[in-house]
Amino acid sequence: MAELKTKPTGESVEEFLAGVPEGRRGDCSELVALMRRATGAEPRMWGPAIIGFGSYRYRYASGREGDWFLTGFSPRKKDLSLYVMAGFDRFEELLGRLGRHGRGQSCLYVRSLADVDVEVLEELVGASVRHLAG
Repeated sequence: MAELKTKPTGESVEEFLAGVPEGRRGDCSELVALMRRATGAEPRMWGPAIIGFGSYRYRYASGREGDWFLTGFSPRKKDLSLYVMAGFDRFEELLGRLGRHGRGQSCLYVRSLADVDVEVLEELVGASVRHLAG
């Protein structure tokens, strides 16, 4: 099996955030605080551009297993990519109240935190973390 390329690094979260464009840095600081509250964990760099919080062990039916962060985010050029690792199937009601967003299988895309209800976002992230850690 191929080794995962995205894994915890020893790189500084603070240095990474200092390199984020100024207009997006405030949202990143707010996400760090939100995800810290949701997980009780300190942020860590996962690969060169993802800030992850906590970890859990996964195992697929194929036998592949590994460790991954409970939640995290990456300040991409177009959107903030937020990782809601439990997926979205059980969170339709929260997503309906969230505000303007896009999503993939376990990624939530928002242009800025001004586009969403941050309290609903915190509820969503917390519910995902509790589901995985439970």
